[in-house]
Amino acid sequence: MKFCRYGPRGQEKPGLIDADGRIRDLSGVIADLTPQAIAGLSVDPASLPPVEGDPRYGVPVSGIGKIVAIGLNYEDHAIESNLPIPTEPVMFMKALSSLTGPNDEVMIPRDSTHTDWEVELGVVIGKTARYVEEAEALSYVAGYCVANDVSERFNQKERGSQWSKGKGHDTFCPVGPWLVTPDEVSDPQNLDMFLDVNGARMQTGNTKTMIFNVAELISYVSRFITLYPGDLMITGTPPGVGEGKKPEKIFLKAGDSMRLGIAGLGEQQQQVVAWRHLGDAVLG
Repeated sequence: MKFCRYGPRGQEKPGLIDADGRIRDLSGVIADLTPQAIAGLSVDPASLPPVEGDPRYGVPVSGIGKIVAIGLNYEDHAIESNLPIPTEPVMFMKALSSLTGPNDEVMIPRDSTHTDWEVELGVVIGKTARYVEEAEALSYVAGYCVANDVSERFNQKERGSQWSKGKGHDTFCPVGPWLVTPDEVSDPQNLDMFLDVNGARMQTGNTKTMIFNVAELISYVSRFITLYPGDLMITGTPPGVGEGKKPEKIFLKAGDSMRLGIAGLGEQQQQVVAWRHLGDAVLG
């Protein structure tokens, strides 16, 4: 099934995508979209009321506890980044405050000149994972989604060794539009991916070229960090990021647009805007 959360920021309702691509309201069946709520859920989409209009999509999972990110997980991307090809997965964390809906605006950090894009496969954990064996790892997946690991490269690489400085800015983790359950993803290691900036193709890839596949990543991460239901893992990006463009690097600026997607998991579209004070706004 394809699940979503829709509606104004902070007021999202759970939904289900029917065979015609239409949102059906799940709020009469579950209170919100969590791995626990959809585990074993059996519902006829036709029995659910259709949602009228074109509502905003929110982050498709409520209550994400942490975002574990994997860097340099495609060999060609490591090469274009002028970094060694990893012999073990590179792990870092993205701030929960970076979460935002798949089509919400992406905001350039104040004084930034190096904001970049990264289309990635997102994996939502469905049950508590500690020291998981690789052979069992995919049974811990609640679903898959599209993520954009937006990155400020100067903050990431020129301010010491802590990548999170360039990864956790507000709006830097658009997720969605859907959470797609594993039964609809026949092979997470054979999914086409793309990202366009201002209509020009920047990234084209396939998850089959990951250095460490999804099962390996879940097993590996669970040795160091306990993964709980609802945790999000983003699994690396294929080549084509702005930092790697030649002869000159390309970075995002206010007024740019991004469109990205993964086969079967949907698409995102974001307008890039200048930094502004968000006050007490809650992203996601």
